[in-house]
Amino acid sequence: MAHFLGLGITHYPLLAGTDHHMAGLLRWTLADPDIPAEAKDPANWPPAMRNEWGSDRGVTAAAGHRKLLVENLTRCREALDAFAPDVLVVWGDDQYENFREEVIPPFCVLAYGDVEVDPFEVMTKRGSPNAWGLPDDTTMTVRGAADEARRLADGLLQRGFDVAYSYQKRANSPFPHAIANTQLFLDYPHAGREFPYRMVPITVNCYGQHAIARQGGLARFAEIADERLDPVGPSPTRCFDLGRAVAQSFADTDLRVALVASSSWSHAFLTDKTWHITPDTEADRRLYDLFVAGDYDPWKATTTAAIVESGQHEMLNWFCLTGAAQELGLELSWSELVLTDVFNSNKCFAVFEEGTQP
Repeated sequence: MAHFLGLGITHYPLLAGTDHHMAGLLRWTLADPDIPAEAKDPANWPPAMRNEWGSDRGVTAAAGHRKLLVENLTRCREALDAFAPDVLVVWGDDQYENFREEVIPPFCVLAYGDVEVDPFEVMTKRGSPNAWGLPDDTTMTVRGAADEARRLADGLLQRGFDVAYSYQKRANSPFPHAIANTQLFLDYPHAGREFPYRMVPITVNCYGQHAIARQGGLARFAEIADERLDPVGPSPTRCFDLGRAVAQSFADTDLRVALVASSSWSHAFLTDKTWHITPDTEADRRLYDLFVAGDYDPWKATTTAAIVESGQHEMLNWFCLTGAAQELGLELSWSELVLTDVFNSNKCFAVFEEGTQP
């Protein structure tokens, strides 16, 4: 009989950089000439945001934000080590990395072997040294679980869940950082280089209408005014159902399976209604209350339109996790929501464990 652990973490790229660069996205946003001057003026920001911004544009506050994130990641890693999984199933978004104009699958099981990955590629391109002071060309090995991934894809297809699968990453493209940063951050003291666990990544098309339109990334308001939107991504309900199907596919094995949702919640750079300056904290709080209560009917009834409006695109990974948790009867044993106005995204952490009741 299989045993399961559920984890929710962030793959926040700026955590891999230095404190000086952590508020870099907000600084970049404030240079957008099409954002109203009054929205960019710190005098008009809430007191908490002004305090976080400070006199050094977020540098001092970055140290405190990093401390909170690392403490929560450490708690997740401790739960992972105590569980001692045979394999990690990681739901993470692909941001114009493996999947581009040729094909955008709603879901794809990556049935890879071991892959050598550059964990600092995102930050190096942004001009930031890495937080560990290691050479820019440092690599880490992401250990694959190809046989388990193939069996998972087969199990999902037999259950009528039409997922894609991949045996080889796209050539000359970055490895999906949602997956790479899962290892990097769960092994934070060693910059991902001593992580012993094998992974079955499942990429989720969280960016939907913006997958190609914004190439999974940043855009100035002038650039998005006339953008040609892509088809929508999978709905929260469909992601929830995928999580249930994944749980079912592993249930009759003898494996110890850790199920991991890898993403922050609302992202400022995706929230048009806040001028890309702040995340939608009100929307995050609303969903977090449902999440910690295990009130999954209204949780999974969240619409794609609501997710996009609030910049919560990447939360689809968390809908996959909660679907698996409900299917397996996992209990939320701990969670914390770390809020910020300056550091691009609110970050949630969670541990789900098997209940003590039969």
